[in-house]
Amino acid sequence: MWVYEKKLQYPVRVSKCDPHMAKLLMEQYGGADGELAAALRYLNQRYTIPDKIIGLLNDIGTEEFAHLEMIATMIYKLTKDATVEQLEKAGLDAHYVNHDKALFYNNAAGVPFTATYIQAKGDPIADLYEDIAAEEKARATYQWLIDLTDDVDLQDSLKFLREREIVHSLRFREAVEILKDDRETKKIF
Repeated sequence: MWVYEKKLQYPVRVSKCDPHMAKLLMEQYGGADGELAAALRYLNQRYTIPDKIIGLLNDIGTEEFAHLEMIATMIYKLTKDATVEQLEKAGLDAHYVNHDKALFYNNAAGVPFTATYIQAKGDPIADLYEDIAAEEKARATYQWLIDLTDDVDLQDSLKFLREREIVHSLRFREAVEILKDDRETKKIF
């Protein structure tokens, strides 16, 4: 189903060690509106969505995994040269005690990822509206992350991710209209 290319969807560069920013980026790694939740939500919903929309959920869900890889790379690059003192100052001391510098699926506050983040109602239109909301929340979070860093290299990658959230939201909005039109079409058996 997937072909893995050993490159990121978009280059990730950081100009300095910044464990505090890494901590904030964990929101998009393991948070409720982050990339893992989105990928799992869309790939799960595709089983109960009409055939004409399955490909969209598959494509966007797969791309969300590529975004997760970008976020993981950002966090790694921001912390790889950090001292224990820098991690502690950034509020990552509990993370360090539990995981060293390994990535772990939790949000910026340290709350572990949970399957309750993954919404699936079974009603295609309700699920797509949930997906639109998820993309808009992710877009907003990316904007706030951009606002919180002065690293122009990091901002560049975050802006790419923010723009992809906008595209995904638009695609889900188009899918809602397709399903609404289909629902209103008279069926003759």
